[in-house]
Amino acid sequence: MLKFIFILIASFLVILTSFSDAKNEIVELANDGTWCWFSDPRAIYVEENNSLVTGFVTEDGSVAALQYSFNDGRINQTILNEKLEVDDHNNPAFVQRADGRFLAFYTKHHNTSLYMNVSTEPNLADAWDKAIEINPNRKVDLEKYGDDKYTYANPFMLKNENNRIYLFGRWIGFKPNMSWSDDGGSTWSEGRVVVCSEPFSWGKRPYVKYFSNGSNKIHMVFTDGHPRDEAFNSVYYACYYKGAFHKANGEEICTTSELPFAPEQATMVYDAKTTGNRAWVFDLFADDRGNPAIAYARYPTETEHIYHYTIYDGEKWIDSEIVNSGKWFPQTPLGEHEKEPHYSGGLSISANQPNTVYVSVQNEGKFEIEKRTLVSGKWEAEAITPYETKDQVRPYVIKNSKKNDLLLWNSIERYIHYTNYKTSVKMMVK
Repeated sequence: MLKFIFILIASFLVILTSFSDAKNEIVELANDGTWCWFSDPRAIYVEENNSLVTGFVTEDGSVAALQYSFNDGRINQTILNEKLEVDDHNNPAFVQRADGRFLAFYTKHHNTSLYMNVSTEPNLADAWDKAIEINPNRKVDLEKYGDDKYTYANPFMLKNENNRIYLFGRWIGFKPNMSWSDDGGSTWSEGRVVVCSEPFSWGKRPYVKYFSNGSNKIHMVFTDGHPRDEAFNSVYYACYYKGAFHKANGEEICTTSELPFAPEQATMVYDAKTTGNRAWVFDLFADDRGNPAIAYARYPTETEHIYHYTIYDGEKWIDSEIVNSGKWFPQTPLGEHEKEPHYSGGLSISANQPNTVYVSVQNEGKFEIEKRTLVSGKWEAEAITPYETKDQVRPYVIKNSKKNDLLLWNSIERYIHYTNYKTSVKMMVK
């Protein structure tokens, strides 16, 4: 009798899980893959064959690319760079060239190596040319900046600039940098620092999120530095278009030839000095009118990660607190001090539904993915992963898909540190 009851209970749980998966259309794309949240786009939608391309770092440090077909569910995974480095900062970011081929960019963590792979066929990510090293930092003024190492890669192509490909990252002097290519990635301009206060301080390292409409604009939101290092880590916004960087109201900050600009020259989004709560940025999007929306976290304490959503209405920022998501998600070994207490579960902005974000929130000790929608001034919650037994973190909405919200995230088997991890990649199609 007890055995029969157990079978009934187990069957009921399977039905519930299947119903949840069917409702949310959850697919495991890879059983071994992780990423950070500062190298994007970490996934793109490919309209020509109704697929997505994404990438990650495996447990052994290999950099991988994966293509998923929505037509037949087929998954093709390839290795871009085998056993490069066990570090989640090294996940690839992608852009599709005008000829349909993909470029994948990635780096070692704070290292002199910046890599690029080119897919061998248009619209297909199942075969790639061998990784090559590119070096926009070739003429660094080391006496001034003291450092020429690379971390992160953020590529975007602007159709209105004859398909020029821009590449951003944290490079020279630990600062946001940019370079560009007018020949599809064959050659690159000399790298230049984008944001830097004067006098130069190597210790200050702004963290940046980017978003591009793919035609004429590249939006950026950034902090003073790392929340661990900055007592008042504020949030700033700027936008590149027509050869110059601009404030949210359109006022020009400087041209690319006049770079860098200081944080205070950009638009202040959140001033940490007003609350005493340092911040970190997680996502950025702009609507069809070009108005930016920003997802970020404030940290009253290291165990209170307060998610915020703010949108520019053309005149001012409208800020709203979403939820207290709990503490950090790394699995701190018993008796040890957490090295990354500001690693929130994460949040990402919908590309199709206004005032909607996907968040990783700690519920009863477990991180779960939820959809949060702002309705009449209140954030309504919808569970996405209520039956998962593992922590679900670092959600990412593919921004160039206009049909549905294509949501990806990491499911954690082990995450002790960015150099000690084992996670899988899951996807929900809404």
